[in-house]
Amino acid sequence: MSDAVLKFDLEHKQFVIHVDETNALELYVDNCLRKRDSSLDPVGYVWTNIELNWEEHRYVEARLSRASRALHVTVNHETVFNESLG
Repeated sequence: MSDAVLKFDLEHKQFVIHVDETNALELYVDNCLRKRDSSLDPVGYVWTNIELNWEEHRYVEARLSRASRALHVTVNHETVFNESLG
């Protein structure tokens, strides 16, 4: 298994989902670590609220099925990524 790094743009902000070879799941916003899940649970989960201009917010969630390395990423509950990382 290898590391996976997925970058997403939200207007003037960027968030990154990183999955390392141990299946630790990390969520970064503008290069700052917001959440990390390195538990042994079958499904890893991280989330954060990203504030944009004019008090707009985007709710970002990522779920990783550790057995299959299937990653599901949503923004405001809409899927933006749903694939296996292999």
